[in-house]
Amino acid sequence: MSHPGVKELQFIINPKAGVVSGLLQKPENSKALLVLAHGAGAGMWHKFMNDTAAGLAERGVATFRYQFPYMEKRIKRPDSEAVMLDTVRAAVAAAQKLSDGLPLFAGGKSMGGRMTSLAASHEPLAGVRGLVYFGFPLHAMGKPGAERGAHLANIDIPMLFLQGSRDGLADLNLLRPLCKKLGKQAELFVLEGGDHSFHMLKSARKSDEQALSDAVEKAAQWMLAR
Repeated sequence: MSHPGVKELQFIINPKAGVVSGLLQKPENSKALLVLAHGAGAGMWHKFMNDTAAGLAERGVATFRYQFPYMEKRIKRPDSEAVMLDTVRAAVAAAQKLSDGLPLFAGGKSMGGRMTSLAASHEPLAGVRGLVYFGFPLHAMGKPGAERGAHLANIDIPMLFLQGSRDGLADLNLLRPLCKKLGKQAELFVLEGGDHSFHMLKSARKSDEQALSDAVEKAAQWMLAR
């Protein structure tokens, strides 16, 4: 599978975890580069990932998407947390080599964003100026709680949360106070009527495409302001 303007490549995580694939989408007018991890159930070629990368490219933000090993091997069960954190770090290192000095950001969709945040909370991601979460999964479906966000306090770079108001994995009554507690480090952008994947209610009078465009526009502005 290939798209114009998208370069396919591979990088090694470590000798045990092996090699995974990545996609570099870097328009000529790039002013920043976002290392973008996929969610739990779909890989880097998923429509959400394609549309997000394309939207960011139109706004002067390059992306480096990549696979976690389980997705590369087409296994349904996600890798161990340790393997996924190693993958995040390896992807950031690979992206840095491809960046031509562009300001570097990292994040991802759902689980990919959370794994990026966990990696950054353990040890700063080299060269990364900020983290962008497309639907941060604060808790399991139907089990509201903020424990999964406790590590965010250990991150010392700015974070942008792009969340649907109906996100079943992030109750805004829990996410809002969490972001407030993080202070200037965190900004929350809410898509009214959107769910975890920014799918909109008809009553919102906004298409799914427009909602994602709004999220991408916010993300691009936020990164380019840094």
